[in-house]
Amino acid sequence: MTQNEMMDRPVINNDVREFLRNAQKPLPGVLGEIEKDAHERRVPIIPHETVVFLNLLLGQLKPAQILEIGTAIGFSSSLMAQHVGENGQVTTIDRYEKMFQEAKENYKKQGITDKVTLLEGDAADILPTLEGPYDIIFMDSAKSKYYDFFPECMRLLKVGGILIVDDVLQGGTILEPKENIPRKVRTIHRKLNLFLDVVMKHPSVESSLLPLGDGLLLIVKQDETDFSYLLEEK
Repeated sequence: MTQNEMMDRPVINNDVREFLRNAQKPLPGVLGEIEKDAHERRVPIIPHETVVFLNLLLGQLKPAQILEIGTAIGFSSSLMAQHVGENGQVTTIDRYEKMFQEAKENYKKQGITDKVTLLEGDAADILPTLEGPYDIIFMDSAKSKYYDFFPECMRLLKVGGILIVDDVLQGGTILEPKENIPRKVRTIHRKLNLFLDVVMKHPSVESSLLPLGDGLLLIVKQDETDFSYLLEEK
């Protein structure tokens, strides 16, 4: 399994990060066991401080329809499935067969297979086929694709809905000049900066960037602006 080299680079003081990560109460039951096992195996799931925040946020919002881009082992979608209510649904997309199969097993362990719809394939191909609207979209996939996926996410999100985007600060290197960035990740650096420049300034969205994990970005859709023009400008 490919390891994320940014996993161990705190974007805040390391002592504060460790406090946020370890002092807050763990998840109960099977989902807590899945989280613990993922950390022991170094599987890149959302860190515990992000888990606690999302659990609280979704508990207040009570969304019915959630879309996730980047299933991995199904941890985040399992967490979100706890908040969609009796008739709600989490739809999640991933292209990696190994991850997909582990996610299915994790859903089965928790008895939530009826709450999660898994779509196997490339999000670039699947997103245009979806209709929405979704109350929440959680994007935790290839960081170089955030900019490209943003227009479709805005199309699928309801007005007033929230797009939540994980890992946007690249271990705190996002503001460094490109000359300081290793060549292998310069595309990610460039595309993330393009993405942030749009969502932090555009009048049709409200955004808030939180120093949780490797940066958690919340974007609220204000109107039905068509963002497809961004793909022509990149």
